[in-house]
Amino acid sequence: MSEALALTAPAMPSGPMTGPEAWYGRDMAKRTDWIVQFTPEDLAELDAAIRAHRASGRPLGEITPENFRLPKLAPKLARALDDILNGRGFLVFRGYQVDVNDIEAAAIAYLGVGSHFGSFRSQNARGHLLGHVKDLGLDIADPKVRYYQTTRELEYHTDSCDIVGLICLKTAREGGESRLCSSTTIYNEVLKRRPDLLPLLFNPFPTDRRGEIPPGMKPWFDMPVFHWHQGKLSAIYSGQYIRSAQVNFPEAPRLSAAEVEAIDLFDKLCNDPDIRLLVEFRPGDMQFVHNHTMLHSRGDFVNWPEPEKHRHLLRLWLAPKSARPLPPVYAQRYGGVEPGNRGGIVCAHTVLTFTLKPE
Repeated sequence: MSEALALTAPAMPSGPMTGPEAWYGRDMAKRTDWIVQFTPEDLAELDAAIRAHRASGRPLGEITPENFRLPKLAPKLARALDDILNGRGFLVFRGYQVDVNDIEAAAIAYLGVGSHFGSFRSQNARGHLLGHVKDLGLDIADPKVRYYQTTRELEYHTDSCDIVGLICLKTAREGGESRLCSSTTIYNEVLKRRPDLLPLLFNPFPTDRRGEIPPGMKPWFDMPVFHWHQGKLSAIYSGQYIRSAQVNFPEAPRLSAAEVEAIDLFDKLCNDPDIRLLVEFRPGDMQFVHNHTMLHSRGDFVNWPEPEKHRHLLRLWLAPKSARPLPPVYAQRYGGVEPGNRGGIVCAHTVLTFTLKPE
């Protein structure tokens, strides 16, 4: 039995959760209200803001809602943020024309939209505030390599921030579809199917940091999957890195058979066709996901033979000032719990930077 099972009974909701975040993929697939089409007026406003930014000479890191002005689009973004944080938990903006803009213009537009949601957070030990999701030809067997740097399937997980955003620049020849599911729905399903396992998911699981270790921290962090805090149910999860911590760190607490069964059930539910939602990712799509109520993944993919056509997405980790309260235990992964100033990965030699090239 691991140390997790020796803890006192965790705080938990008294029953199933309700609300717009508790959705099923079978139902969401029939709806289109989670897709927001950029209008010609929206695109013209974005283009004007891109030109103004370039003319200003400001670096990418200085893009803010105040200087990336979107007078008519901004109210639409504010409603979208509320849907993400307090509604279904995700949204896709469609129609940005990456095929007629260079990567810098796409990055400026994406950062400008993202700035209206929250502050930019570091996505890795190198301090990248604008991430590149692209196969770099790396081997996941390397304990410092993360799955997004390969063509391998990403299991359902959350990222270490309040909101994760992706813009699709280029799609793969085959596969690589975006997958989403509600962690609130997963909670309800575990409660219904295996209530005996549910309390275990509120106790800490050692999770591999993949070599990105903040000063004074262990190479793994101990984190429950579910958290019940100030009337909000939040989830933080990466089954792949929970399992790799068991392999890579013999000194990490060992999972019991029941805990392994609990995360196996969690993964099985995420992949249930009735629960998950498959999202077509078109070039120009901007997807934003609330990590506290949602999990995301992608399938294995096959790239085009030509390197210039390889699947390529840009990623943002965002911290909104209007984000929900989080329990203190999140600080070991988020660096703090203050809304608007939390999340991201910062190590001893991290230098915050923006780059337009995958590296």
